[in-house]
Amino acid sequence: MRLELTRSKARRAVNCVAIAIATLAAILVPVTPAHATYGPDQPVSITVTSNAGPSIMLAQLTGTLAFDDGNTKFRYALRLCWGSGSYPKPNFYVSVNGSTVFYPGQTGTTTAPAGCQLSLFLYDGEYTHSTTLTNVTLYVTGGWFYPGNTYNSRTKSVTYDNPYN
Repeated sequence: MRLELTRSKARRAVNCVAIAIATLAAILVPVTPAHATYGPDQPVSITVTSNAGPSIMLAQLTGTLAFDDGNTKFRYALRLCWGSGSYPKPNFYVSVNGSTVFYPGQTGTTTAPAGCQLSLFLYDGEYTHSTTLTNVTLYVTGGWFYPGNTYNSRTKSVTYDNPYN
């Protein structure tokens, strides 16, 4: 009987110490914020063609973008095609909420599909906004010469709404 009583007291003491350590650890370990998760990828496809002279594909931006459910970030995986009849290399930029302008940096190149110059330009990354992100507008500009040495440019844009707000 005395042996059982000693074991029971020892178990209680060990359990109390374990509970005290667990409680102390829970108090001292900093709480990490929950990570926002990205929603489904939204397809991106913007083609800019000439509107004077022969029809020429000037630029094509394709890929995906996705918004996070925390309403402050989006990620992108975009490919910029330089149409074989256009000059100079096309460009694009991003407008966030209709006011903040963001120029993604090129992250690589790959072999271009038929109809493009030699390289397809790659832009992959993530953008974090300081306030609630409601929408993103992509602007793509391409240029060409017609007639003769007269330079023309054309811009197309598409707006993508954040599905989380």
